[in-house]
Amino acid sequence: MFVKQISRIAIAVVALALLNATPVKAARDELVIGITQFPSSFHPTIDSMMAKTYILSMTRRPFTVYDKDWRLICMLCTQLPTIENGMAKPEKTPKGAQGIAVTYAIRPDATWGDGTPVTTRDVLFSWKVGRHPKSGVGNMEFYRSLYKIDALDDKSFTLHFDKMTFEYNAINDFEMLPAHVDELNFSDPVNYKNQTAFDTDSENEGLYFGPYLIRQVVSGSHVVLEPNPTWWGDKPAFKRIIVRVIPNTAALEANLLSGAIDMIAGELGLTVDQALAFEKRHGQGFNIIYQPGLVYEHVDLNLDNPILADKNIRKALILGLDRQTMTWQLFGGRQPVAHTSVSPLDWVYSEEAQRYAYDPAQAAKLLAQAGWKRTVGGVRVNDKGEKLSLEIMTTAGNRSRELVEQVLQSQWKALGIEVKIRNQPARIFFGETVTQRKFSAMAMFAWISSPESVPRTTLHSSHIPSKANNYAGQNYTGFRNSEMDQLVEEIEVQLNKEKRAKMWTRLQQIYADELPVIPLYFRANPYVLPKWLRGVEPTGHQYPTTLWVENWQSMQ
Repeated sequence: MFVKQISRIAIAVVALALLNATPVKAARDELVIGITQFPSSFHPTIDSMMAKTYILSMTRRPFTVYDKDWRLICMLCTQLPTIENGMAKPEKTPKGAQGIAVTYAIRPDATWGDGTPVTTRDVLFSWKVGRHPKSGVGNMEFYRSLYKIDALDDKSFTLHFDKMTFEYNAINDFEMLPAHVDELNFSDPVNYKNQTAFDTDSENEGLYFGPYLIRQVVSGSHVVLEPNPTWWGDKPAFKRIIVRVIPNTAALEANLLSGAIDMIAGELGLTVDQALAFEKRHGQGFNIIYQPGLVYEHVDLNLDNPILADKNIRKALILGLDRQTMTWQLFGGRQPVAHTSVSPLDWVYSEEAQRYAYDPAQAAKLLAQAGWKRTVGGVRVNDKGEKLSLEIMTTAGNRSRELVEQVLQSQWKALGIEVKIRNQPARIFFGETVTQRKFSAMAMFAWISSPESVPRTTLHSSHIPSKANNYAGQNYTGFRNSEMDQLVEEIEVQLNKEKRAKMWTRLQQIYADELPVIPLYFRANPYVLPKWLRGVEPTGHQYPTTLWVENWQSMQ
């Protein structure tokens, strides 16, 4: 009995020793993320590009933002102002119009990465940059409408708007710029976009106030981020995050399988068709989340092009596309055909706008009516002998977009329309070609919006980029329509939801009739994540998962 008991004790001790000798994996302290594009700029308000937003969202926090449940929340502010709580007050402007005064308080513990507090000095400088007609900011209307700011003290201020909109307290686009770092660079506003410290000194700690700081930028290759010691929120789990840019989506997948990257960002990674194929082969090793949302893939048409200025041509282009079959064959039906820029997921979506089914016979009839009656070598020509030839552009290396381009080219060729493909790296395409309207005919890309996002910057005639306004605005098509301008302005200030819904219906009807763009489909973003990563929560709108990067955790 005694011997037997000793034996059991000995066995238990040996087992315990073996257990203690087994290595336990420590939590990972580095995360490598793969994305497909490199930012054209790191300035928060110049150029509109998801690659920039994705990275900067780890280093900054907006005053207000929509969360994953599509609710408006405070991030940099302490409390969301409302008319009910008295922090927003309707008022008359000096010109007698109906305006509103909205008061915000900056978090008392908010500091830039170099220890300088975020104050109303930064608020006033950011407003000064946004207000200047030659600064090149994207959302000009926000800064135009914001006609006055009262700095109440270092941490609180009142914004005075010349109109009272239904989203009066959503100042998501009011990005803070560090006055103590960048104000000197704004002494020459026209050249500010080339002199800003965000691009000439991107690793300057004083540019950022989020959970992470940018520690290294290798142009076109990668960005390294490390924790910000002055960050006020929950301590981020990773000691280093590397965002690696791999423009070719096939190479992106190969890098994931080899372990060179840990995850592929849903915002800028694989397309649905690629993710579905990847899941069949390797799904057991990863968590794959498909997030439908407000991502609108489309083809912008340059309406200054004499061919595309004819609405019959634009209608022929969309009637000549079998978009339903295309999205089914390429994306397994997971990405619905778009009829306008408004997603069915958004409450303002209307089914009363015109829809274009595949009708090549009607398309051919419209082309003939527009003067393109006969073909030479398979391409239609007009009475002058000019060919019906257009060029389409998109981001080079994006396999899905390149496949879509080929489908468009083939289906339009069947109508006698010659389409030439010329693609560019994303940084050039978004940083110059699209923003300066240098595409001769068609540019294919996606808009990512927030819930009930009024499309002023993309559809209002005052937002057409030009040399005169230093290429500010996002109306890249050059669309001009007085009724659309009026609708955009009226929707913004209509507080009654039922009346606003009717206006949204009319907006979508004009959009579908005028066709300044060719709607393609609404994207679902696939997030390919390692099994050990937790806390990544897709939003389905323009504000990326990285705005909550401090919640990401390694489970090993």
